[in-house]
Amino acid sequence: MPPSNAALNGPVLVTGGTGFLGRKLVERLLAAGRPVTILSRRPAPDLAARGVRFVSAPLDDAAAVAGACAGAETVFHLAAQVGVWGRYEDFFAANVTGTRAVLAGCREHGVARLVHTSTPSVVYNGRDLSGVDESAPLTTECPSPYPLTKAMAEKEVLEANSATLRTVALRPHLIWGPGDPHLVPRILARARAGRLKIVGTGRNRVDLVHVENAVDAHLLAEAALALPASPAAGRAYFITNGEPVVLWDWVNELLRALGEPPITRRVSLGVAAAIGGVCEAVWRLGRIAGEPPMTRFIAAELAKDHWFDISAARRDLGYAPRISMAAGMAELVAILRTGV
Repeated sequence: MPPSNAALNGPVLVTGGTGFLGRKLVERLLAAGRPVTILSRRPAPDLAARGVRFVSAPLDDAAAVAGACAGAETVFHLAAQVGVWGRYEDFFAANVTGTRAVLAGCREHGVARLVHTSTPSVVYNGRDLSGVDESAPLTTECPSPYPLTKAMAEKEVLEANSATLRTVALRPHLIWGPGDPHLVPRILARARAGRLKIVGTGRNRVDLVHVENAVDAHLLAEAALALPASPAAGRAYFITNGEPVVLWDWVNELLRALGEPPITRRVSLGVAAAIGGVCEAVWRLGRIAGEPPMTRFIAAELAKDHWFDISAARRDLGYAPRISMAAGMAELVAILRTGV
């Protein structure tokens, strides 16, 4: 558990509090006796029954967001439009306009601290990201609207840091663990359908972060913002397990542990990127719903290095991943085997 801080017992707002990371954070806050408000479009009757206040509204509803901020000492802003495909306008509305609404609500109601959940893809540059630290520039050109709009949002959050509203941005990478509805289920579904191929050399290294470690980072960031002399205010931090893995070895380890055949079929990055470009054109011109099976951004993500230096988070936040990749894998495999 992250170190406790007796001063941090006041009410909080968690946007996106019914999502994977958000729910885990809310559970930890409730266990600490904190009054919690959730801004989310998705209801959670079990959390409401435990006294959580719910505000159901989209992020770009400025009045509703401001009302949700009322009374909070800390806002954890996790909600976002995620994905690799979609209309730029939709991503901008949620990720940029929505974040502006959160900032305005914090200022209007005197919120002291804002912990913003960003993403490492804000430093996307089309090349390998190997041991990159926070000095890497924010992306201004990307084939996916998600990194672009999240980069804009992060910039505005950090520029809003002041003596009255202290802000920090966290960049967790590939969050996984028990209850994960995205990463591992998609890998398993595509592998079982025969739709997963190794892209590129198959030796690219990536970072992941166990969901409990990501929650620790958020609570540590809040605690850091409560310290007047903390260097964390106005800064961004990569958050990972600090144990880069060879992506396709990790995927195949998971598959073998579940009794599934490993992925052996391959496609070059050039071919995958070309297929992604064609798929994007077809989906765009045909106005096809849902995500294309391949995009240029996905091709790059599956083939290139994406691992990061977390020494700044260790130094400034006291972040130390508690659950290792090996322990997390053993726990997840046991759960998936039993179907619990």
